[in-house]
Amino acid sequence: MANYILKELPGEMTDGKTIVYPKMQTYSLYDYDKVIQHMRVFAGGISEGIIRAVFDALASEMKSSMPWGHNIKIDGLGVFSLSLGFDTSTPSEKEIAQQQGRDDDADPKLKYRHVCIKGINFKPDPNLLKEMNRQATFDRVGVEVPKKRKYSREERLAKANEIIGRHGFMTLTDYAVATGQSRAAASYDLKRIVADADSGITTRGDHSHKIWVEKLKLV
Repeated sequence: MANYILKELPGEMTDGKTIVYPKMQTYSLYDYDKVIQHMRVFAGGISEGIIRAVFDALASEMKSSMPWGHNIKIDGLGVFSLSLGFDTSTPSEKEIAQQQGRDDDADPKLKYRHVCIKGINFKPDPNLLKEMNRQATFDRVGVEVPKKRKYSREERLAKANEIIGRHGFMTLTDYAVATGQSRAAASYDLKRIVADADSGITTRGDHSHKIWVEKLKLV
């Protein structure tokens, strides 16, 4: 039997609506070796070396085929596809042009950044979900209600600017600790701050390397 917690999203993330969702509690991470060992039990006479070779071949196929626009479907498992986004770690063509003193405002395409692969989407095979649900039972072990924010938006923005002014940049953890929010709530809050053109804050980097910095003022 697995455990789950009922979690409620903060009102500011749901336009005031109460949204509750179950989140499964996980207690361990099966690494590559552990998965291979378990698969070896189910596979019978197939060696661990062959299983590893299949995994390596699948990873190689994904790396060589998916960047060219091909999705990967494994019967009984699901479909893998790429997720694209703009590379925020590099300046846009418009920013480069303005830094070089060129007036390229006439071309709206220059406002976009380079496109890169942000992640891999996975859509499970419906039969896989059915089989897993036949074996699964879940027990609720708690309910988490979000805490009310300690600071107003203006106070949170002031704290962000203070951190950036002191260190030159700010991490998600820095902001979450300073404003007394969870990382999820802090991340959503920062997305809205960056989207506000008057906030004076933007991002650099991506995923675990993402930081928040002062937005350059164009003269």
